[in-house]
Amino acid sequence: MPTAPKSILLYDLVLENGCTISPFVWRAKYAIAHKGFAVESIPVGFTQIKSILGGKYERLPIIDDGGTIVPDSWAIADYLDRTYPDRSPLFATPAERVAARFFEGWLWRDIFPPMFRCYVLDNFNFARPEDRAYLRESRERLFLGGRTMEETVAGREERMPAIREAFNPLRAVLAETPWLGGASPNYTDFCGLSAFLWAGSINTLPPLLKDDPLFDWINRGFDLYGGICRDPRLRPLAA
Repeated sequence: MPTAPKSILLYDLVLENGCTISPFVWRAKYAIAHKGFAVESIPVGFTQIKSILGGKYERLPIIDDGGTIVPDSWAIADYLDRTYPDRSPLFATPAERVAARFFEGWLWRDIFPPMFRCYVLDNFNFARPEDRAYLRESRERLFLGGRTMEETVAGREERMPAIREAFNPLRAVLAETPWLGGASPNYTDFCGLSAFLWAGSINTLPPLLKDDPLFDWINRGFDLYGGICRDPRLRPLAA
């Protein structure tokens, strides 16, 4: 019988239905699978993070690779490339890593903030009940300037066309190449796909239209590595 692939333990930030919420955890799943390892997930709620691993960490993802603990999605990617150089690289060159950081910077400047303001109440509603008080207090205080979630999401239908248009640079690149990594996917693709996995985990207002050319890349990306990130609990991305 064939030997099962080695598994790497991943602490996974989840919603009430068990679906992953964090885009950083989604990309860690991709990174582990890209290296040819199985992912063994431990579901954790927002308010449980400080109760794991002696309370040393405040955010997920965290991996445990045979006793080696690595927090943070970028550190995890670097660790996997450094520790397993004989397997498919996440960053084939230093320039690829720089390009991925640039792409992530664009996402967090131009894409995530307006989408977050559309979906912050969805995140709250789909979270584990024991996490909701924390999410409301922390998000309204830290990210919403004291406004309520309800006030923040009001009128989001009118804002969604501008969010769709903000993806035009991504559409332009993917019209010329199958992957952001070129002929095959790399960590830049995982960063981009994780944004749509995050939206798919919580949205009650889909971010895209059905005829969006991004779906060619999104569907191929969700099918990668045996569909490791194609979770049936994800919500539709198209209106």
